[in-house]
Amino acid sequence: MPVEFLGIAATGDGSETTARTTAAFDRDYTLRLARAHEDHGWDRVLFAYGAGAPEPSAAAAFLASHLERLQILLAHRPNVSYPTFAAKTFATLDRISDGRLTVHFITGGNDHEQQREGDFLTKDQRYERTREYIGIVKKAWTSREPFDHEGPHYRFNDFVSDVFPVQQPRPGVSFGGSSDAAYAAGGAEADVYCLWGEPLARTAEQIERVKEAARAAGRTDVPRIQVAFRPIIAPTEELAWEKAHRTVAAIRDRRGTDRAGTNPATGTREAGTRETAAPENVGSQRLIEIAEAGERYDRALWTPTAAATGGAGNSNALVGTPETVAQALLDYYDLGVDILSARGYHLLDDAIDFGRYVIPIVREEVAKRDAARAAKAAKAERAERDRHQLIAVQA
Repeated sequence: MPVEFLGIAATGDGSETTARTTAAFDRDYTLRLARAHEDHGWDRVLFAYGAGAPEPSAAAAFLASHLERLQILLAHRPNVSYPTFAAKTFATLDRISDGRLTVHFITGGNDHEQQREGDFLTKDQRYERTREYIGIVKKAWTSREPFDHEGPHYRFNDFVSDVFPVQQPRPGVSFGGSSDAAYAAGGAEADVYCLWGEPLARTAEQIERVKEAARAAGRTDVPRIQVAFRPIIAPTEELAWEKAHRTVAAIRDRRGTDRAGTNPATGTREAGTRETAAPENVGSQRLIEIAEAGERYDRALWTPTAAATGGAGNSNALVGTPETVAQALLDYYDLGVDILSARGYHLLDDAIDFGRYVIPIVREEVAKRDAARAAKAAKAERAERDRHQLIAVQA
């Protein structure tokens, strides 16, 4: 199966280790970072969402109008706009990008962050709303006839859009989460299900949960699986681990000076901040639990980066040479993960290095696996054909 790589479309140069030197939305930096991804083998970039961050759909439109190949994953929170308006926004952006859009719907795992923009629903209510919201957006993308809707959170009459996506029947829908409610909603609605990097065994368990949820929703297909990591690479193992320990020290130093707890790459204030000493969302709770149980897992997974941020989002690292990190990513590919999300701590340099030294190894090895699988399937088909011919001769 094909493998894809997802990077970050940051609009400023700050990270968990480095103070921002640009404006929150810097045109030149946004375009420079995106071009680095496009020129070094990445497939798409994520425009993240944060209550105080630049509006991501406008930033994505800016990027789409300047680049021709790089695909866009747009994060969106249902609380910030009505679903019919959002559907038109996404369809317009898919037009601007000539069919390069996927939308990542965020339910919201932190009450305080949600309340910054007027969302006072409980977590379970938010999941119910997200599932209803996605259904409306999908219908608005595909219905050429006016339709009515009356549900727990939205009600309208006689809506039909005049703008439809380039992609047919519609753009892809991405979703993530590690709670029962997340599996149920994402298993029913998502084309891509997103997980944070965990040990292989636990990732395999989550993949099975997603498949079970899809079957329970009556689907005959299952979502593609995406897993996210923070790669820390260097020419030798020793240098990579020295870099990893410097990275954690820098994260701790930055966390000590940023009392608001803002994630500079996304504009969100998440787990482990002054508002939430313990994370509310199950995904972050899992990361902390894994970090408390051990620092190193499998081939290259390292948890102190997650521990240093209080389990905030994509925060577990893969540490080693490009070859080691590539082989670790292939271990996840072999589990059924075909979208690999990676974001370094120096956004620009790490995007270039990962693209130059890691992505080619993974793609080459995936091509070998696919060729071997195809050859095995062809051999089995020939054997079955020969068996039927022998039966026919004997008859």
